[in-house]
Amino acid sequence: MKTTFDLNDRLLAEAKAFAAEHDTTLTRLIEEGLQLRMRAKPQNKKRGAVRLPVFNGRSGLARGVNPLSNKCLYEASESEGVVPKSLSDPAGLP
Repeated sequence: MKTTFDLNDRLLAEAKAFAAEHDTTLTRLIEEGLQLRMRAKPQNKKRGAVRLPVFNGRSGLARGVNPLSNKCLYEASESEGVVPKSLSDPAGLP
């Protein structure tokens, strides 16, 4: 059966060279590759349970950082642990 493939130019050139070096045709090389791929065992290995790190809540946020304010959190992360007065949100946590 004839069909048309849209292959990467570099891959096609390498496949043609490989076929010539191994005294076969490009068609036969593609057929063998498809057969090998279809016979291969599926690699759907199930992974074991993954343990995710959990924050235990011992230290918490720096004093004066409002956890509901993205701007406040970002600026606090950029200030290397020192929370400037300008970051304190009167509506936030102490």
